[in-house]
Amino acid sequence: MGSLFRSEEMALCQLFLQSEAAYACVSELGELGLVQFRDLNPDVNAFQRKFVNEVRRCDEMERKLRYLEKEIKKDGIPMLDTGESPEAPQPREMIDLEATFEKLENELREVNQNAEALKRNFLELTELKHILRKTQVFFDEQEGGLNHTTESMTRALITDEVRTAGASMGPVQLGFMEKSIEREDYLPCFVAGVISREKLPAFERMLWRACRGNVFLRQAMIESPLEDPTNGDQVYKSVFIIFFQGDQLKTRVKKICEGFRATLYPCPEAPADRREMAMGVMTRIEDLNTVLGQTQDHRHRVLVAAAKNLKNWFVKVRKIKAIYHTLNLFNLDVTQKCLIAECWVPLLDIETIQLALRRGTERSGSSVPPILNRMQTFENPPTYNRTNKFTKAFQALIDAYGVASYREMNPAPYTIITFPFLFAVMFGDLGHGAIMALFGLWMIRKEKGLAAQKTDNEIWNIFFGGRYIIFLMGVFSMYTGLIYNDIFSKSLNIFGSHWHLSYNKSTVWNNNYLQLSPATSDYEGTPYPFGMDPIWQVASSNKIVFQNAYKMKISIIFGVLHMIFGVIMSWHNHTYFRNRLSLLYEFIPQLLFLVVLFFYLVLLMFIKWNRYAATNEFPMTEACAPSILITFIDMVLFKNSKAPGKDCNIYMFAGQSFFQTIFVLIALACIPVMLLGKPIKIMQARKLANVQPITGASDAEVGGMSNGGGSHGGGGEHHDEEEMSEIFIHQGIHTIEYVLGSVSHTASYLRLWALSLAHAQLAEVLWSMVLSLGLNKEGWLGGIFLTVVFAFWAVLTVGILVLMEGLSAFLHTLRLHWVEFQSKFYMGHGYAFQPFSFDTIIENGGAVTETE
Repeated sequence: MGSLFRSEEMALCQLFLQSEAAYACVSELGELGLVQFRDLNPDVNAFQRKFVNEVRRCDEMERKLRYLEKEIKKDGIPMLDTGESPEAPQPREMIDLEATFEKLENELREVNQNAEALKRNFLELTELKHILRKTQVFFDEQEGGLNHTTESMTRALITDEVRTAGASMGPVQLGFMEKSIEREDYLPCFVAGVISREKLPAFERMLWRACRGNVFLRQAMIESPLEDPTNGDQVYKSVFIIFFQGDQLKTRVKKICEGFRATLYPCPEAPADRREMAMGVMTRIEDLNTVLGQTQDHRHRVLVAAAKNLKNWFVKVRKIKAIYHTLNLFNLDVTQKCLIAECWVPLLDIETIQLALRRGTERSGSSVPPILNRMQTFENPPTYNRTNKFTKAFQALIDAYGVASYREMNPAPYTIITFPFLFAVMFGDLGHGAIMALFGLWMIRKEKGLAAQKTDNEIWNIFFGGRYIIFLMGVFSMYTGLIYNDIFSKSLNIFGSHWHLSYNKSTVWNNNYLQLSPATSDYEGTPYPFGMDPIWQVASSNKIVFQNAYKMKISIIFGVLHMIFGVIMSWHNHTYFRNRLSLLYEFIPQLLFLVVLFFYLVLLMFIKWNRYAATNEFPMTEACAPSILITFIDMVLFKNSKAPGKDCNIYMFAGQSFFQTIFVLIALACIPVMLLGKPIKIMQARKLANVQPITGASDAEVGGMSNGGGSHGGGGEHHDEEEMSEIFIHQGIHTIEYVLGSVSHTASYLRLWALSLAHAQLAEVLWSMVLSLGLNKEGWLGGIFLTVVFAFWAVLTVGILVLMEGLSAFLHTLRLHWVEFQSKFYMGHGYAFQPFSFDTIIENGGAVTETE
């Protein structure tokens, strides 16, 4: 059987490679992606392995590439991605790559350092320019005050402006001035600078309190923000100037400025000196602008050149690193000239792997061919299910529950049909299904471009990875929406209703609740050609009653058939692994138990639909139809059902009571068979093995009875080393779980009915309480109102009914497959095949997965 239905047959092989050819051979195997290597040095520290230095060199090259990538992204330069994967470079090319990356990193760091120094100088000159401009106004205002004596200046300083501290400042040091005169007094000193605007209020308060109000401060805002050369942020600052008197206040003021990180600048007192300094500052700013532009152009050219090759460099370095990481898993022989590896390979791909090894040997120039020997082992091989872009998402759903045991039946092929179908039973709506199908189809049509974007958004990656599931769920939902005749809570009248109104107009207008009787001429007698009759959409009195009965029954029907199919799948497992005990004492009684009880329940539904109708002759009318649920309960309790009415027959067919009794007895008899059959046979086989020399029983017969003939691998059951008490307990738990689970699992399928009802009712509520309000308005105002209401209705429909209800139905469908279906046959005790593959490593961002 193909790998679609079972995992691939695997072989454990031993690989002998010459040291000079090992790198090229592993490179070819990485491109192939069909070999899972085992670690033959599990006790050796990672820093003591042979190729640890090469791995470190690759790590260093990756660090430099990440630095280049960060700088390229900072400048918004697009990186060229051709989608091609270059081959792994030869070991000698590592030196060239290291030299290239070292040169680029050093050049870029030097350019960045120079640019940062230039920006710092530019910032200082810009702040000084603003200081020279803003302080000119301050000096003009204080021009008269400078001719007074010290006392008068002090009195002028302690004014209302100072006491209210109503000035602002900014971070830059402007320098201070002391002028002596012939007297022993000194004229007031001052400092000027810039400070961050947000620190200004606290700065003012601190100056006032620390200097006891003996300072005079003026400030002015710098309108345009200034760039911080360290991180490139835009900062708003203010210019300030502080007048004070005496060396003590000068020291105090400078310490406060230092504490608030205010930058102080020298500022001449004389207007001529300030004008001369301002002209020099403007000249230097123009020169710095020219140099900065040239520096940025050079940096941009370096990054553009690096961006063209960055993706390919990442791929090459990650391939080199993966190869050396894999070589560290190998063993060296005593001559140090041969590397020995062990690996799991698919049996069907051994020839392809040997061809790849020969290509690697030819590339390396070695004359000694590699040797690939198949080994005999009793270890459990990894599970490898070959997938494509369509089946990959469905296989991921199965593996999320548990990786299949080796060669166990794979549920994924059947899930491709059953998963979207059961989802659609709950989500059935033609309009909502169309939205989902179109979204899935858009992702499928644009998958190459969307896959190339490689976003880190996990939610989007989940949607994109399940694009085929979403598309199929939408298509199946459109089909069930046609069956339910439901599109945005309305119906489609394609073929014309097969019901006709027999009431007169006055009766219709004067009665809120009327019902159409199928026993009269209201019904034509032939069903609607496809799906439900559209008349049920307006049957407000009994629409839910009818649809509840219909959807509840089909939920049970689908559920029982789904579980029976799961039990049949266990038969394939038992026959493949030659597990005769499980086949006789588990599969047969399990299938009988499910058929005689629950499949019989399904048959009763079809019999009731066929035999009872509104127009049948008495006692086969609808009024005499017995309740199937009551009939089933009375059947299990060995009770006689009561007739629905006088002169009604309690049974739907002849001999029903007899058959029901037989069915219940068969179901009860299956329980001890499931409970005790297999453990007793194992116990007998062990006794037979103990007396084998006397009886002459063969080893093959004893082994076949003791372990059910199971071969090595996932499905075979081995009980040779298990205590009999544990076997009895395990079988008891398994039996109780199956018997009780058959009841609970059958009831669990009623979620198909419940979610379908909830989805339909939510859609009807949105229509009646939102969109219908806009449809009832008339005139041009009604058109505007309808547009707004329709937008609101569309958002709620997509957000609630498609996304939230769709996610809810998806999770319930997942549970039905994991618990109700797969529990009948699926063990899921295997481990995944993780081959050494460059594609997988690059897709994971260079992370090398640890193999067994």
